[in-house]
Amino acid sequence: MGHTSERIPVLALWSAPRCRSTAFARMMTERDDRVVVHEPFSRVVDFGEVEVGDRVAHTEQDVLAALRAIAAHKPVFFKDTTDFHYPALLADEAFLSAATHTFIIRDPAEAIASHHALNPDLGRDEIGFARLHEIFTAVQAATGTTPVVIDSDDLLDRPAETVRAYCAAVGIPFVPDALSWKPGMRSEWQSTSKWHKSTSETTGFTRSKSGGAEAVAADPVLRAYRDYHLPYYEKLRAVALQP
Repeated sequence: MGHTSERIPVLALWSAPRCRSTAFARMMTERDDRVVVHEPFSRVVDFGEVEVGDRVAHTEQDVLAALRAIAAHKPVFFKDTTDFHYPALLADEAFLSAATHTFIIRDPAEAIASHHALNPDLGRDEIGFARLHEIFTAVQAATGTTPVVIDSDDLLDRPAETVRAYCAAVGIPFVPDALSWKPGMRSEWQSTSKWHKSTSETTGFTRSKSGGAEAVAADPVLRAYRDYHLPYYEKLRAVALQP
C-alpha cells in the first residue's frame, strides 16, 4: 500500500503511442492551472536529455527528481508514451503511489496503423500496450486502488462527458472552455513535431478518417503485433471510465 508516502500534486497520463494523448495534453495546457510537461521519460531515453521545468534531466531518476521539484511549488501534469521501458519509474514505489497516474487507450489496430505510418520499421514492443499495462499494474500494486483509465474513442465521441468523468475521478475541476483551443504547433512539440502534426491542426477532440484497422488485419506482421497487444488493451478497457 502507498500510505507511507505523501501525496504530491503530480497528475500523469500514460499512453501507448498514437492514442491521442497529445490532444489530451493540449486540453490540459488550455486549462492553465498546472505546469504541463511533455513526454519527459520518453524524451530522456530517446535524446539523452530533456528539459523539465528549469532543470535538464539526463536520466529517468533526474526526471523523477525534477517532477517532484516542480510539484513542490505548483501542480504538475505530464503525459508520456510507452514506446520505451522505464525501469526507474517502475522501481520508484513512492512516486507510483504519491502521484496520480492515469491512462489513455485506443483500439490497438488503429494505434498500430497510425504508428506504422510514421515509423515503417515499427517493432512489437514499442507499440506500447504491454508496457502501459505494466505501469498500470505497478500503480495498482503501489496504491491498492485501480487507476483511472479513459478510452480515447470515448474522448472523441463524447468529449465533455469523458473529460468531466476524468476530472471527477482525479479530483480536479471540470473546465468546459479547455475543450477547444487554437490550432498551431506548440514549442514543446518541436523536437518530435512529426508525431504531433495532426494534433497541431486541430481545435478540439475530433476524429479523423482511418482505414487503419483493415490495413493492419491484412498485414501478417502487424496483425501479429495487434494480437499480442490486444489482451493488454482489453484489460485496461474493462476498467475504463464509462462517461
